[in-house]
Amino acid sequence: MNALSDAERRALALVDIVDLKWLLAGIGVRLHVERLQADPAYAAEVLARAAGSDNEALRAAADRVRARLDG
Repeated sequence: MNALSDAERRALALVDIVDLKWLLAGIGVRLHVERLQADPAYAAEVLARAAGSDNEALRAAADRVRARLDG
């Protein structure tokens, strides 16, 4: 069986968020992890900024985080 537990899914989501955090740090943007998870307006703002980046890895990380937050 390849099903993930809820704890495993949360851990993978956190890995994606931390990846996004460090990619954003590379362009001088600070990300507050807990706020991203709890504040939809903050999350939308941060993810929009990442989506507008020239950095392909940053855009991909933002897409992964957006999918996890939406799902």
